[in-house]
Amino acid sequence: MAKSNKPIVWGPFAAGGTLTAFLTPALMLLTLLVALGSVPELLTYASLRAFASHWLAKAAIVVVVFLSLWSAAHRLRITAYDLGLRADIPVAVVVYAVALAGTAASVVYVLRI
Repeated sequence: MAKSNKPIVWGPFAAGGTLTAFLTPALMLLTLLVALGSVPELLTYASLRAFASHWLAKAAIVVVVFLSLWSAAHRLRITAYDLGLRADIPVAVVVYAVALAGTAASVVYVLRI
């Protein structure tokens, strides 16, 4: 039986999609609260900066960014194929390279905190 590389791509895609599905509504609710002027104590700048300055929080932020970008990249790759763009390898290289570049940018930014 031939070995497949699909689990390498599908694993982070599924994890990123699930994580994004759970986080997006919560972030929308928190953004709405901030827009209405009701900022919870945990969302103040000082609290968020203190949270993000811990090494474990930095790692969690980078993992969340990576999984979300990878999920989006994979979804774009499949959408391009469904729309008739059959050059799968160049599309895959571009979308996954952008996801990795975004992850690298988040690492650089998080390390500055």
